[in-house]
Parts: sequence; C-alpha cells; structure tokens
Amino acid sequence: MKQLSVNKLYFEGIKDAIPISIGYLPIGIAFGVLAKSMGIPYEISILMSLIIFAGASQFVGVNLIAIGTSSFEIVLTTFILNLRHFLMSSSLSQRIDYTKSKKFLSLISFGVTDETFAVASLKEEPKLSPEFLFGLNFTAFFAWNFGTFLGIFLAESIPKEIQSSMGISLYVMFIGLLIPAVRRSTKVLKIVIVAIFISSVLTWIPLFKFISTGWIIIITTIVASFIGAKFIHGDGDE
Repeated sequence: MKQLSVNKLYFEGIKDAIPISIGYLPIGIAFGVLAKSMGIPYEISILMSLIIFAGASQFVGVNLIAIGTSSFEIVLTTFILNLRHFLMSSSLSQRIDYTKSKKFLSLISFGVTDETFAVASLKEEPKLSPEFLFGLNFTAFFAWNFGTFLGIFLAESIPKEIQSSMGISLYVMFIGLLIPAVRRSTKVLKIVIVAIFISSVLTWIPLFKFISTGWIIIITTIVASFIGAKFIHGDGDE
C-alpha cells in the first residue's frame, strides 16, 4: 500500500513536468545544434547538459568556448549565473519532508530549475514529498538532455545557415526570461537598463578593450546586481 502511494507521488511529479518538458525539448535541440555548429565536441555538449543542466549558462558557455575564453572565466561566469539556484533550493528545503537520505535530497537539489521551482512553489500542500520533486525535476532533466542529444545528431542534416542562426536562441531565451519580470516590476526594468549600460560601456569604449567577453559578463552581473540591491527601488519599495 505504501509503495503504491510512493509511486503515485513519482507519477504526479512526472505529470506536472510534462508542460516543462514540452518547452525544454526544442530549446535543448537548439542548444545541441548551436554547440555542434560552433565546433564543440559532442561529448562536451552532452556532458554540459548532464552536469550543468542550466540552459542560460550552457548557451553562454558554448559562446565563451567558441571565442576562446579561459576556463576560469567560463566557470566563474557559470557559477555567478547559477547563484539563484542556491536560493531556490533553500526555499524548497523549507517545505520538504525529510524522510529520505541526504544523497537523495542532493539529487533533488541538482534538478531544480526556474521552471520546476515555479511548479513546486505553486503546490498548495504545506509539505512537498521528495518523490514528487524527484519525478518533477528528472522528467525535465530527461527532456533537456534528450533535446540536446537530438540537436547534436540532427545537426548534420540541418543547413549551415540555419545552424548558424541558432546563436540567436541565446538572446531569445534571455528576452523570454526578462519580459515577464520587467512587466511586473519597475525595479527589474531599471536593473536591466543599468546592466545594458555597463555592458555597452565595457564592450564599446576603447579604454576597456583589454577586458575579455567573459569578464564583461561577470563584471556586469556583479555591478548591476549590487546597484539594484543598494540603490534601486521599484513600485512600493521603500
């Protein structure tokens, strides 16, 4: 009886992850095609999806690899972009029923993304079962990796012009993440404008030409975040 209940929780997580998976699949394919078009070895692309499992960081990562950015800059950029995952995991940890081993809970934490966090956060139950979260996170994980695999191995049959155009998917992804947040908050809009200004200055002013692309991303992220936290207030903020 208990096993049936546990299985039901797994399947509930899988069911709730289906809409996420439908969205992840084409983006995963786009990532695979983009990585292939940039000459990234297929095993590296697959390992990125298996180990990093973060779309924005992976798109940024392959672009940095393609332009010859140092390993340190790539790792640091990825780390900064993924800092929000600590906050999401910490938030979910307050609602998890600690009946599983730390290894199992670590696996759940690894699978947390913006989308799975949103779905889990909207659940009305005060406590979230580890089985539900596992089913939710790793269905999305499978969809992302399957999409990457398809993109890499279908890339050969895709015209070079279309492969090259996949580079725009990075910007499409970030715009898709920004627009809902910007519409809800004037503070986010102001921070975005600050980030665009800082990035433009570091990119186009000759004085800063010695700064590599990786460091521009890192500096822009840190400085814009600090200014946003310290000096920028949105509607209703004090």
